[in-house]
Amino acid sequence: MAATKRTIAIGMDYSPSSKAAARWAADNLVKSGDRVVLVHVLSKGTDASHKELWKNTGSPLIPLPEFMEMNVQARYGVNPDKEVLEILQAAANSMKVEVLAKIYWGDAREKLCEAVDDLKVDAFVLGCRGLGPLKRALLGSVSNYVVNNATCPVTVVRNA
Repeated sequence: MAATKRTIAIGMDYSPSSKAAARWAADNLVKSGDRVVLVHVLSKGTDASHKELWKNTGSPLIPLPEFMEMNVQARYGVNPDKEVLEILQAAANSMKVEVLAKIYWGDAREKLCEAVDDLKVDAFVLGCRGLGPLKRALLGSVSNYVVNNATCPVTVVRNA
């Protein structure tokens, strides 16, 4: 019986905790043949006039080699961290993993949960900023929201 191809999403904002999540996923979760999708959520205020076509569905899936090109990064308004891209490039090369990026615009909590359904995600990994109880109550926790509302298993990785 052939193993089915899994889709693993990683919530990415290039903070230390999301970089730790990418590292953890590559080291502990991703297996040969998997598809890994970096999910970015940019705020609505980001200049998205040329992205009007994708405001509801997010960008098309962008293959990692294309995403690493500077003009693509500028087109979508993201500034990826070289370390994260190297971690994922190594996984792609050594384990024959397909790595893609997808960008959404709006509230991170809602869009990350939408991504789970849109991409038919089997597992979701994201970082945790480690807010204290007061800040978490005032600002809300993206990771807590995703854990409670996503329709797949979610792993929250704390930056050590």
